[in-house]
Amino acid sequence: MTSLPWSVYLFDIDGTLVSAGGAGRRAFERAVVDCCGPLDGALHGLRLDGLTARLIVRKALELLGRPFDDAVCDGLLDRYVEHLRTEIHGPGYAVLPGVVAALEALAGRGAVVGLCTGNVVEGARLKLGRGGLDRYFDWGASGVFGFASDGEEREKLVHAALRRAGARLARAVPARAALVVGDTPRDVAAAHHAGCPVLAVATGRYEEAELRACGADHVVPTLEHPDALRILLG
Repeated sequence: MTSLPWSVYLFDIDGTLVSAGGAGRRAFERAVVDCCGPLDGALHGLRLDGLTARLIVRKALELLGRPFDDAVCDGLLDRYVEHLRTEIHGPGYAVLPGVVAALEALAGRGAVVGLCTGNVVEGARLKLGRGGLDRYFDWGASGVFGFASDGEEREKLVHAALRRAGARLARAVPARAALVVGDTPRDVAAAHHAGCPVLAVATGRYEEAELRACGADHVVPTLEHPDALRILLG
């Protein structure tokens, strides 16, 4: 097996691996209505990209003039997952360009591949499962993940994923040896906070110039671009 340039690969989901066609927002707003009552447009300006699920709940409750409470947050996210089970099958879902080829290439080289996502665990599985991408990730105890349960601040997700990578490999994984792949400035900032390099893909809301301006180490238009595989595989 040939060597790889990185010990661990940590992928964001929304805007990086898949576009859920607005399913996440629809499910979240339905959950908020269930828990808090009619929205009357209160969440219209709430942008979700790059935020962790718990931070999204906090911001939503602020907009509704309600205090944040862990029990309320947990209940709302449980409802969100239930709604996502149906919403994820709505129109507009797509696996983003080059994603399957990139994950196949990494799997073929025996790479340690994980997730670093603001999603809750079951939300992540639903979003990836719709496109058949869940098979590329180890969901057991040896999986390498950073999820919303690891903290509201995205950098905590990166640190958690690095710890789990170390447990998987039975050795410490230096931050510089883990490549974070994401699509937002928040992905870049969180990875750099932990000391990880970033491959930013312009398949979400942000354009290549914006991702370069926020300091991403590598920027490609999509994972289909030839430079993406060069960066991933060396």
